[in-house]
Amino acid sequence: MTTPLTLTPGRRPDGTAVLTAVGEIDMSNTHSLAAALDGTPGPLVLDLTGVEYLDSAGLSVLFSHADRLELLANPLLTPVLSISGLTDLTTRH
Repeated sequence: MTTPLTLTPGRRPDGTAVLTAVGEIDMSNTHSLAAALDGTPGPLVLDLTGVEYLDSAGLSVLFSHADRLELLANPLLTPVLSISGLTDLTTRH
């Protein structure tokens, strides 16, 4: 069973936008992720530490915003982010 995706916007103390994602990112919910990213102008920290699964549809959305993303990711996603080349285009912690 798929874990629903929850997206929570916020701000760092320095004013930088933060979007926290929890659950699974797949083709069934990438429209929500894309809308949240599109609706947040400027640099953005995307917290993926609560994401358990990320498929190619989700990666495609992330690639379209890579020039302004800083990623926080759990070790489970590290191979996917590295092999896809996304970590070459963003900062990952």
